[in-house]
Amino acid sequence: MADETIGVVGAGIVGLATAREIALRRPGTRVVVLEKEREVSRHQTGHNSGVVHAGIYYPPGSLKADLTVRGVALLRAYCQDRGLPYREIGKLVVAVREDELGRMARLYERAKHNHVPELRTVSREEIKELEPHAGGIAALHSPRTAITDYPAVAREFAKDVTDSGGEVRLGFEVTGITTVPGGVEVASGPERVAVDRLVLCAGLQSDTVAALARGGPEPRIVPFRGEYMLLKPERADLVRGLIYPVPDPRYPFLGVHFTPRVDGTVEVGPNAVLALAREGYRRTRVSPRDLLGLAAYPGTWRMAARHWRTGVKEYRGSFSAAAFMKDAGHYVPGVGVHDVVRGGAGVRAQALDRDGTLVDDFRIHRSDRITAVRNAPSPAATASLAIAAHIVDEVFRKT
Repeated sequence: MADETIGVVGAGIVGLATAREIALRRPGTRVVVLEKEREVSRHQTGHNSGVVHAGIYYPPGSLKADLTVRGVALLRAYCQDRGLPYREIGKLVVAVREDELGRMARLYERAKHNHVPELRTVSREEIKELEPHAGGIAALHSPRTAITDYPAVAREFAKDVTDSGGEVRLGFEVTGITTVPGGVEVASGPERVAVDRLVLCAGLQSDTVAALARGGPEPRIVPFRGEYMLLKPERADLVRGLIYPVPDPRYPFLGVHFTPRVDGTVEVGPNAVLALAREGYRRTRVSPRDLLGLAAYPGTWRMAARHWRTGVKEYRGSFSAAAFMKDAGHYVPGVGVHDVVRGGAGVRAQALDRDGTLVDDFRIHRSDRITAVRNAPSPAATASLAIAAHIVDEVFRKT
């Protein structure tokens, strides 16, 4: 059907990619993006480290793996077409202990199943050829892993939406969602927008916005703040490409790593600490409402019981630069607190089930005229164009 109006709540990279996909796929459809902030990509997209993941980590057959592999190709072509930064600087996933070699071998097999291009295992000596200052006893090398500027990509997506006749309405904080005959009414205080269908891509607020649409209560969003150090400019040449640890499969975060950015800076981090507000980019930001919501949810306490030791370690790194850099020093020996300054921080929308399980794959729920993206974890930015196609398939799927 043409001449519909479709609303998209959220002007992060996933929401904007979805709005763009609707406009491209359904000519004649009017698309309206509704965003509470005064500019696009203010939250997770705007605090993203810029890595274009190749698909190394994700379970074969998962939606995450499928969308990442497809998304990388689409994003690369889009950036090249629009003149946006896209630099294949490569990644080393480094084992620093013998007991990590088995996990690294299993990661290699997983990545090969996901068709990660040109991936290979490298020795200690080959690590030094690729990264002269790196440590480690062996590594996986992914030469096609890239970096980009996701806020710039998001702004270009927004331009595509408006160029197609759509609208990106900023400063529109959704306070009510009501299903009415033939459509959906979205409210921001006294203001109303009528749409035929609605897609919710609200990121850090995805569960609260879904609740306005009378969606299910789970999964809930738990905010984790990731804090970064920056290598001092005179030390940035210690790192050529991305240097990552071998991840612990029991925990959804990748650990402290080294990330060159397209602006020439090099980030070290992030850690992962429970934020005291959904938009708690600073330690001092506390939201009593968000804290009460976390405390009232059984999954929070079950998660804490499983992961409290890791949580204590992460908080230690949050308050002590020396503790933070101790882990980083395993991967680039000799780098310490004297080589870095405090950098920025981001907040990750980690979805959590009632049983305390940290949700690790995409979750998209559809009910009649409303499609809700309940979880879009990393690598959502990498896979944004493929995720958008998947979401739009769901929006227009015949029941």
